[in-house]
Amino acid sequence: MEPLGRSFENEYEDVVWDLASQSPTSGSLPFKSDGSRRHSSSASSSSASANRDTSPSSNSRRTRPSVTSIASGLPTVREMHDRRTSSQTTLTIPTHSHISSLSSDETVVSSKKVLTNFQKVAARDPRIEEERRRKLSRCNTEYLRQRSVYDRLIDWADSSYGRLTNRLLSPFMKSCRRPSLPSKEDLVRLVQHYYPARADVKVQVCDFGIGRAERTEITVGQIEEYWQSKPDWVDVRWIHAPLGLGLTHSSVEDIFLHDGQPGREFENGGVAGWPYLETEVLNMRSQKNFQEMRDVYLILSNLTGLDEELDQISFKNDQNSSLQSDIQWRAGHRAMTAGYWNLVASDMPWQLDEGLAMGIRGPLEGLQPITRHVDPQMLSTHPFFKDSHLVRNVFRCFHRSDGILLTMSPMAGVNFLDKKLSEHLSEPIHAMFDNENASAPGYVFAAFADQGTSSWHRRTVEWFLTYLITEVGVTPHAQRQGFNAPDLELAYQAVIQDLKRRRHAPWRKNETVKLVRDYLACVDELTVIKLICQKQVELFKGMQQDVRKFETEDNRGRRLPDNPNGESMHERVKWALTMVKGRHDSFERLLIDAKQSMEALFQLRSIEQNELAIVSDSQNKAILIFTGVTIVFLPLSFFTSYYGMNLSTIVDTPRTEGYFWKVCGSIALFIVVVVSFASFRHQLKHMWHGRRQTKRRSFMV
Repeated sequence: MEPLGRSFENEYEDVVWDLASQSPTSGSLPFKSDGSRRHSSSASSSSASANRDTSPSSNSRRTRPSVTSIASGLPTVREMHDRRTSSQTTLTIPTHSHISSLSSDETVVSSKKVLTNFQKVAARDPRIEEERRRKLSRCNTEYLRQRSVYDRLIDWADSSYGRLTNRLLSPFMKSCRRPSLPSKEDLVRLVQHYYPARADVKVQVCDFGIGRAERTEITVGQIEEYWQSKPDWVDVRWIHAPLGLGLTHSSVEDIFLHDGQPGREFENGGVAGWPYLETEVLNMRSQKNFQEMRDVYLILSNLTGLDEELDQISFKNDQNSSLQSDIQWRAGHRAMTAGYWNLVASDMPWQLDEGLAMGIRGPLEGLQPITRHVDPQMLSTHPFFKDSHLVRNVFRCFHRSDGILLTMSPMAGVNFLDKKLSEHLSEPIHAMFDNENASAPGYVFAAFADQGTSSWHRRTVEWFLTYLITEVGVTPHAQRQGFNAPDLELAYQAVIQDLKRRRHAPWRKNETVKLVRDYLACVDELTVIKLICQKQVELFKGMQQDVRKFETEDNRGRRLPDNPNGESMHERVKWALTMVKGRHDSFERLLIDAKQSMEALFQLRSIEQNELAIVSDSQNKAILIFTGVTIVFLPLSFFTSYYGMNLSTIVDTPRTEGYFWKVCGSIALFIVVVVSFASFRHQLKHMWHGRRQTKRRSFMV
């Protein structure tokens, strides 16, 4: 939960426990001499601070107590340590109190309790795991059912029934017949599987209080009820709706802000006149799922007969008082129709070269034209990312002074890279929130699921918003899973090295064109990622100024931290800024390397062409001599052969010269026609396909 490798200054006196004597010692700092902190979790900082070694050999580093002999039989907890916290610890931090005022009875932590915490971290709750397995099983069963309908739809859409030959042969040959279109009911269920009705979109409501956290799954049709108020024990309520930029997103945002007072303004982190935070997030999606979503949208949105039924179910289960009417008004204001396809278009993830950057002003700008074709990415040439597709989505946050935070983003891919990437990609996107090993929003909830707000530096919505956007904004990365998978920087570095290797390969026909296209695709991807990182750097720089202002105001108002040992907003933003700066610099170097390598390729091919031109010049001279000889002797050979023929003197051949021209002339004309078609086959094929595209919609309807 806490950023790895983070460095910061300690503002409070700390307490270190000697597990042998069970007595606290004041004044020792749990940091190394260079000021860096041992990797730990901020959610467990209040309990992990009890596990510090005060021996001289430890050089004032925080270390775990020695439980090797007892816990040797336990499974590894490396992957689970960042997620779980030691809730069994009896350490408590009174609100607005100095940590040194705790009594020894409250701070004693025994080896037995430490072992209990290790066991808790090492083992998941079997009931939760069983429920998750059942949910995934149901989702997979439904996916297989809808996949069969999808395959039939693709066979129908990609069939060659429009060809004249297939139409003529279809009564006699089954292979020339057009596949049947799935039934209307199957198509409606297929649409709802990939693009749920707006009122049925799953929304996560996460409540955080002292020592307690709860999560509830609702729908967009119930969302207004949950942001009107929150229970008394809840410090912060986080509502996460997977809605992209569009009409529904704009209406939900506007109604939410209208129903409460805005929170403290992030004037520098937001845009001018809009003091709310947003960032673009890169995440990994399954190539297969990405292609399926595009096919379903672009094929079925052109069919007639589905729109009316789909429009009726858009808000069939809507229980909100004003959401549907606000969407209708907003659609009329933007000269749009609030049809089913316009509402769900925002669910489509953007490729790297699609969509707009951060700062979109309205729902109309979020609806971008898309194509059915999915451009192959150079990242997918890396073996680890062969089944993944890197996409970009906007992550927007809106907070109110009553402690309610609303976040919206269609980001439903994998944020954390680890060795199980292929397994994570195969999970349903609407169940990704439950997988904290893959989803950043799911990880944030799991980080505080045990202790709630007890470990927060300040139990405010601004602190949680800072934690959330810094966690989401630095993804994707492999830190949370212990670097057991390559980062994007390492993957692109390997891709560029492979391009360099192909650059020095022996010349082959059309290989240079393919290589240049791969270079251009790689440069385009690196450029977009670098620009996104640059936007993130600007965001976190602005947030640094905002959180400094917040801390200054809190100090002036004598509002002490709720947990002095917790991670402050300034420390969190500092870590995120360091992360995105490092990534930006890495991709900038990779981009320069790719461009220089491509320029070297052009120079190398230019030299090769010059050498080939020299060889070709000598060959041209020999051909010139041969051509001159041919020009002189070819006519002579023709005339001597023609006038030397005497068919009438051939035995048993009553044919004349007219017969000769009928036979040989027809053969010559046939050869000329065949050679002409073969020479201009590409132009003729292009003209034929262009003509078919104009008639394709009539065939589909």
